Amino acid sequence: MQIDNRIVKRLGLGAAIVGFVVAGTLAVRAAHQGPDPVYSVASDAVVGESALRGAIDPLFDADQMGQTRALLVMRDGKVIAERYAPGFGPDTKLLSWSMAKSVTAVLVGLMVADGRLALDAPVPVAAWSQPGDPRGKITLRQLLTMSSGLDHVEDGDPQPQGDTVRMLFTDGARDMAAYAESKPLAHAPGEQFAYSTGSTLILADLMTRMLTNSRDPDTRRRAMQMFIDGRLKAPGNLPSLTPEYDANGTMIGGSILHMTARDYGRFGDLLRRRGRSPTGHQILPEKWIDLMTTPSRRNPAYGLHIWLNRESSESALMPGQAPESLFGCVGHNGQYILISPSQRLTVVRIGMSPKKEQRRAVRGALARLVGLFPG
Repeated sequence: MQIDNRIVKRLGLGAAIVGFVVAGTLAVRAAHQGPDPVYSVASDAVVGESALRGAIDPLFDADQMGQTRALLVMRDGKVIAERYAPGFGPDTKLLSWSMAKSVTAVLVGLMVADGRLALDAPVPVAAWSQPGDPRGKITLRQLLTMSSGLDHVEDGDPQPQGDTVRMLFTDGARDMAAYAESKPLAHAPGEQFAYSTGSTLILADLMTRMLTNSRDPDTRRRAMQMFIDGRLKAPGNLPSLTPEYDANGTMIGGSILHMTARDYGRFGDLLRRRGRSPTGHQILPEKWIDLMTTPSRRNPAYGLHIWLNRESSESALMPGQAPESLFGCVGHNGQYILISPSQRLTVVRIGMSPKKEQRRAVRGALARLVGLFPG
């Protein structure tokens, strides 16, 4: 994905981002033109239809939730409830935002399993290769657990314009990984949790360089896409999985990929099945799932690019309201894939909830929905 910097300058940064979001909304709405929104609940669900509808409806109808566009409930790998807002449907590709980070983590896991990457080895980055550069000690694990120590302001607080916006939409957009890799250390590697989309772009660039030595953007893009198609998209039965790439041919693995709600559910269920497809094929090693869902040293609510339902000063799920074993992929403005292995459950919510109180209400509603199911 590329955004013309002339548009940013003319409209202003905020307007440009709003324009991007609106354009994406119009594009996905155009993909589903049915007269009525889809809403189905399986008659043989372990939870009664009326109870399921009673938990699902507030996510769409209550003003304090923002806008829910898609809601999917899977149990034992089968869709038992599904609802879409008008203009959206089962074939609509929906923007991931930071749920993409967990997809990137799975791809990294495949490369670790192949022996291309090592979890506790320093990451080879040319910008960090000068003798004495302390960034040269940053490991793959530290990037995955958001503890690299690199100076990155994720959301614009306290700065008026955060690094993520600059990297994705303005002066860093042509080569997002280079922008992230150029940042100095704010802390020693491994010392502090600091959520960073820049860390994921560094991982995406690293994976691409493991696949090709070429600097040609088209070659880089094709190499990464072939890896995704052959190792995750086809074996994981994720036909709608569509990553975006920057102008340098680097997958925007921290923020921008697209899938249907059903494919987000299948991706979550792949994690619930501990890397195994519904047909029994081991796509991703079970050990990598264990590593992803192990609390990291600096934040017990975060594993390897995935959120855990643990108490923490920085938590994105619902500790105390849902099983501790629950984990999930979380994206900007209230995107969720929730995986509860003890309940054999995967829940997907896609929507637009820009306010903190809206996301808090969404998480509470999702916790009530999850709570309907036995452990």
